Amino acid sequence: MPSKKPVVRKVHSGPKVLFLDIETAPNLATVWSIWNQNIAISQLLESSYTLCWAAKWMHSDKVMFDSVKQSGKEGVIKSIWKLVNEADIVIHYNGRRFDMPVLNREFLLLRLPPPTPYKQIDLYVAVKKKFQFVSHKLDYVAKMLGMPGKIKTTHQLWLDCMNGKADAWKHMKAYNINDVIELEKVYKRILGWIEGHPNMGLWAEKEGAVCPNCGGDKLHSKGLQKSMTQVYRRYQCQDCGKWSRSRYAEKVGKSGLYKKDLLIQVTE
Repeated sequence: MPSKKPVVRKVHSGPKVLFLDIETAPNLATVWSIWNQNIAISQLLESSYTLCWAAKWMHSDKVMFDSVKQSGKEGVIKSIWKLVNEADIVIHYNGRRFDMPVLNREFLLLRLPPPTPYKQIDLYVAVKKKFQFVSHKLDYVAKMLGMPGKIKTTHQLWLDCMNGKADAWKHMKAYNINDVIELEKVYKRILGWIEGHPNMGLWAEKEGAVCPNCGGDKLHSKGLQKSMTQVYRRYQCQDCGKWSRSRYAEKVGKSGLYKKDLLIQVTE
């Protein structure tokens, strides 16, 4: 019999980047009316909790998924804690205000230690800061960029999952995984526009300068970037389009003086 060829897996240098999305159960409460209500703590029957999560490592085709149905309420949190603990960068959509604080609460309640420090890229913040869309929801933005968008659901799906219905969980898994796939697509599409992106050059093993956003080395020098006191060489990445500048100032004039020798205005 011919010998089987060994499976060759590509090893990517650089940071471990995790795309992440969670789904949570709604709070359950008894109410006297459905309009303009202030619900007291004593009216709560059950507080919100994490139903499931989907996550994907950059450069991997596999989308991971776990849920309370598969692993229980503790297991689903411990499994995502392990991934966040491994990550150098976590990418999400409105995750600074929702996903990560929710997970931090869950970690705390289970007496899990804080994960290893990681950088965050919130695409909701990036999109809202740079682009004036009619809506900044992931579904709308993804569709405007020519992507399929989110899978359609109703509130009933969450209730059915909480009641353990198998068909609902099948649909929820597809919904959650699709969110992560769309998240990565949007990230790649707007990568060159993202401000404050963790500098990928800090993880680069290549010699020479690389793009701070994507880590690519196809850089074209295009003019000079001038600050109040310095002049820097300016570059544009030919992969993601990001503009960047050199770390060190350029020398100017025959005397070789740096722009730091200039005076700047003093304001009251």
